[in-house]
Amino acid sequence: MGSLPFTTSDLHTSTGGFVSSPTLLCTPLMGTTVDQMLIEMHKAKEIGSDIVEIRLDCLRNFNPSSDLQILIKHSPLPTLVTYRPVWEGGQYEGDETKRQDALRSAMELGANYIDIELEVAHDFNNSIYEKKPDNFKVIVSSHNFHNTPSSEAIGNLVARIQATGADIVKIATTALDITDCARIFQITVHSQVPTIGIVMGERGLISRLLSPKFGGYLTYGALEAGAISAPGQPTARDLLDLYNFRLIRPDTKVYGIIGKPVGHSKSPLLFNAAFKSVGLNAVYVHFLVDDVEKFFNTYSSVDFSGCSCTIPHKEAALKCMDEIDSIAKKIGAINNIVRKPDGRLVAFNTDYIGSISGIEDGLRGLNGAIPAGKSPLAGKLFVVLGAGGAGKSLVYGAAQKGARVVCANRTYERAKELADKVGGKAMTLEEVENFHPEEGMILANTTSVGMKPNVDDTPISKFLFYFLQQALKHYCLVFDAIYTPKETRLLREAKETGAEVVYGTEMLIRQAFEQYKNFTGLPAPEELFRELMEKHA
Repeated sequence: MGSLPFTTSDLHTSTGGFVSSPTLLCTPLMGTTVDQMLIEMHKAKEIGSDIVEIRLDCLRNFNPSSDLQILIKHSPLPTLVTYRPVWEGGQYEGDETKRQDALRSAMELGANYIDIELEVAHDFNNSIYEKKPDNFKVIVSSHNFHNTPSSEAIGNLVARIQATGADIVKIATTALDITDCARIFQITVHSQVPTIGIVMGERGLISRLLSPKFGGYLTYGALEAGAISAPGQPTARDLLDLYNFRLIRPDTKVYGIIGKPVGHSKSPLLFNAAFKSVGLNAVYVHFLVDDVEKFFNTYSSVDFSGCSCTIPHKEAALKCMDEIDSIAKKIGAINNIVRKPDGRLVAFNTDYIGSISGIEDGLRGLNGAIPAGKSPLAGKLFVVLGAGGAGKSLVYGAAQKGARVVCANRTYERAKELADKVGGKAMTLEEVENFHPEEGMILANTTSVGMKPNVDDTPISKFLFYFLQQALKHYCLVFDAIYTPKETRLLREAKETGAEVVYGTEMLIRQAFEQYKNFTGLPAPEELFRELMEKHA
């Protein structure tokens, strides 16, 4: 079930293909009573949805004769009526004839769309033949909760759905890898009829976000995070406000952040606001990537124009690059990738700029004026926790500024390998707790220990509060690369000892300045980035 490379030719609808109007945003109503659904309808309209999906199978005491009339006639938005049975992932377990009768009644009462499952669609469509009102459409849907089939199998499935008399084809599959989305994109781009293509699960998120780019008829956005109708469904508000859904077109350039995990990243917030502020036709999304080489081989179109790179791919992605900036090469880790117009992938490291400049400014606040041309890090004992991509950036950056570097890692061998490159010292994380050869040291955490949801963990002490503070009191400044939460336990405890602290958000903002310049060739909107992080961190 491998994915073919997704090339430039796939981005343009063939001349005989279906040319869609802008992709619609549909919000499923998951209320268990008619009154709840009526409230939800108005909320969906306020948010900016185009259609509401009335999920009849969610209603606890559904009375077709009265409830359908109320829901359809009182909806402030066009309605899509779905009565999903358990055998297709829904909640309805009753008589099949009664279920289909309710859908026929919905059509007669003025619903704009109904969704019927492929398994029963042929007979259902025959039953309403020549009875369909004008402007009423039948969506025939197929749901695969196990995987995403091959392109050939999906093509055959589309043909089967079309053969039932469907007005709109809907295919929902399950993502085992983010590259599965490419097969659905190929279908929606080239389909001869209006098509809804959804890849469920977190790895399928881009199938929903990029639906307007690839000609999807509609996509689904939940009313709120806890009210999703399918795995991996974003909220309607996030689609509109975070990802600028209404601004995405077939020629929109796609950027994103590759990582695992990646959903916590604030980068889409920063970059999408920045793109919008200057009118750039671009979107920045979350890419949950398991295999970076497979990802870049699949999404090889120049429309996939660049990405940020986070844990655990900052080193693994190196082998996929056509060109690596000299500093990134020395560090041995990258966090910023730009695809040039000729398709070449060029990599940079902006982590070291973001973190080191933030730490330097923190030290200037402590030490006052520093002689021109001299870094406040010069001569300082600088302890870095972690030897991954971010750790490499800190070790390299600190050494370049004249600091005496100590690298601590869970495995000593990896710490030594990195420390040796800059003439530094190596140790295990356990040894850091009792390491205090002098006062006024600097501590930088680049491990993921303390990130949500494990917010009570710290990287240098598994013991009591007292022992953590005893270890931290020897440092004049503590930096934590984690920014979810903004104030980690490590930084809270460091503050208690009187140390200056530098937040991970500062590194995020500063390295994002550099990435934005690399992506766009424009200066970063620094004030906007800071305002957003202050509001949302």
